[in-house]
Amino acid sequence: MKKITIDPVTRIEGHAKIDIFLDEQGHVSDTHFHVTQVRGFEKFTEGRPFYEMPSITARICGICPVSHLLASAKACDAIMAVSPPEAGRNLRELIHCAQFVQSHALSFFHLSAPDLLLGFDFDPARRNIFGLIDENPEMARAGIALRKYGQEIIEGLAKERIHPSWVVPGGVNAPLAPQVRDRILAGLPAARAIAERTLAFFKTILDKFPEEIANFGSEPTMYAAMVDDAGASQWYDGLLTFKDASGAMVAADIRARDYPRFIGEASLRDSYMKAPYFKPLGYPAGVYRVGPLARLNVADCLSTPIADRELTEFRQRCGTPAHSSFYFHYARLIELLHALEKIEVLLADPSILDTHVRAHAAVNCLEGVGMIEAPRGVLIHHYKVDEQGAIRWANMIVATGHNNLAINRSVAQVARHFVDGEHMKEGMLNRVSAVVRAYDPCLSCSTHADGTLAMEVRIVPWSHPSP
Repeated sequence: MKKITIDPVTRIEGHAKIDIFLDEQGHVSDTHFHVTQVRGFEKFTEGRPFYEMPSITARICGICPVSHLLASAKACDAIMAVSPPEAGRNLRELIHCAQFVQSHALSFFHLSAPDLLLGFDFDPARRNIFGLIDENPEMARAGIALRKYGQEIIEGLAKERIHPSWVVPGGVNAPLAPQVRDRILAGLPAARAIAERTLAFFKTILDKFPEEIANFGSEPTMYAAMVDDAGASQWYDGLLTFKDASGAMVAADIRARDYPRFIGEASLRDSYMKAPYFKPLGYPAGVYRVGPLARLNVADCLSTPIADRELTEFRQRCGTPAHSSFYFHYARLIELLHALEKIEVLLADPSILDTHVRAHAAVNCLEGVGMIEAPRGVLIHHYKVDEQGAIRWANMIVATGHNNLAINRSVAQVARHFVDGEHMKEGMLNRVSAVVRAYDPCLSCSTHADGTLAMEVRIVPWSHPSP
């Protein structure tokens, strides 16, 4: 038996490698997706005051700190048993939409576009953002401009682009200034034009990838996402819903505090990333996917006009539900448009400028759970505290963790279809990496195994060397 190792998997956030095992005929017999880093935030936050958790957990990742801020702050709201004032809640949702804009732009333009626009078999030395700048400078500039716009909204609201401390238990710590609102609105037309132009272009190149679409994690799975009472996709404050591979509802109206009834977590011996599963089906049968594709598969609508028109076309093109993980890219661009539309809706409400943006309270509950939709999928923060508010126990279930089992299956499917050990080409291995990139994994967020760790510790005798 032969082994091919892809180390590291490139153009992702965090560190991972893939082992591909070949039989004597050069056919793929097995694959393993290894997440090779460990962080430990859940453990070292024990003993800290609960109100510090948003700022601490935001440091988990420089790409999605806003997502952790919001999930953590919602868990702290539950501990205090308060709801933020309307303006505070809406401002949280506003910064959340800005996070979607910058994160989705980063994923599509900088991490995946080199494959999609240059080609999976393009020269690997130039199949990157620099090659994209050379070959398609207009697209590269569009990606930079769109991500910059999302980051500038975050900075305008929170006074910081990365790891902002503006989102706090009970709401936010400062109201929105009118001049900041006007500046955000002034930038919206250009940002929306970029998003619409990019989506229109992407739809013209879809037909170039029939083999990838058919084999990029296309095995049917369950899907999980948050929706509101009307069935619309809800990123900030919805209820969790699971649908099966046919699109039928299997669990709905799941509140944040009830997630343990439906989500279990397994530890894998060869990865630091946990493997959540749908508990009623058990492990490993309860595989499901979260993120942009899952949200479009679970929701009835997106609730903004342009995005809903695009959703209708997406379903006509890709099916309902759409199973190929290649369509994560398509779904991401539709959500970019939706986020920009939501920003306009939120800023059009005069109450967004209200100055009462935070509720104050002490510990009123000894446990709290916060749940949101991060750009990559469902994010859960679960805390237990003592009477003084010190963290006794913390658990975080991150979007990439939810997708762990599905990513492993997708890697195996792509490798078995594309990799030929007797006639090896670099583009074959790039496609294996590319299916991981389709999920836009954030491995810094998701590496904290629970139970059996993927490490071996040996204690050996030591003696001082002779002089």
